[in-house]
This record gives sequence, C-alpha cells and structure tokens, in this order.
Amino acid sequence: QVQLVESGGGSVQAGGSLRLSCAVFGYISYNYCMGWFRQAPGKEREGVAVIDSDDSTTYATSVKGRFTISQDNAKNTLYLQMNSLKPEDTAMYYCAAQLGLCESWALDVPSDYNYWGQGTQVTVSS
Repeated sequence: QVQLVESGGGSVQAGGSLRLSCAVFGYISYNYCMGWFRQAPGKEREGVAVIDSDDSTTYATSVKGRFTISQDNAKNTLYLQMNSLKPEDTAMYYCAAQLGLCESWALDVPSDYNYWGQGTQVTVSS
C-alpha cells in the first residue's frame, strides 16, 4: 500500500516562499506520475505541477516561473518550491500519484490519480 504524507505548509506574506514536501511510503510503480494539486474553499481541485519517473515536468500557467517541482528518489520525496507567493495561491495543497508516465492531461484529471496525501495548508496574506 502506498502512503503519501505532505508537510511544509504554513502562513507567509505575499512575495514569500515555502517548500512543500511529500514523503512516499511504499512502491508506486516503475513508471509513475506524481503531482501537486490545490483546492481553495468553494473551488474545484486544480493541478499545479506534475513530474514523472522520466523527470518530465508540466506546470499550470498560473505558477509557471514561480513554482518548481522536483523529486529526490533516494529520499522517496517529492517537493514543490514555491516562490513569489500571491494571495491567490492560498489553498490546501495535495500530493498525488498515479501509475504510468504523465500524460499531456495530467494536470487536468485528478480522478486519474490512485493515491493522495492528506493535504497541507498554504495561506498567503497580502
């Protein structure tokens, strides 16, 4: 069984930075796609960034140039470095994983993901 555990959320002022971590317990698959999603109150869950076992990455337009997704296979950990944070980045952030490499629609279909973490809250004040 795979378990994903997020950490690193918190409260920051606009322009600040945070780094989220997602510890992976268990084996996903040889080829996998992992990503960060977020959900603000009253809004649908949206994809932020994804990375696969080939290190191919895709970012949402709203975070491109500000956020960086990465992985450390030795530590079984996924990261999301978030810089130049804006109030509209405020949300619960979730780590997710699915079998197989990321498809072109990986950011758009949360239901494709087999495994989810419990979430970590990010709050950005103006």
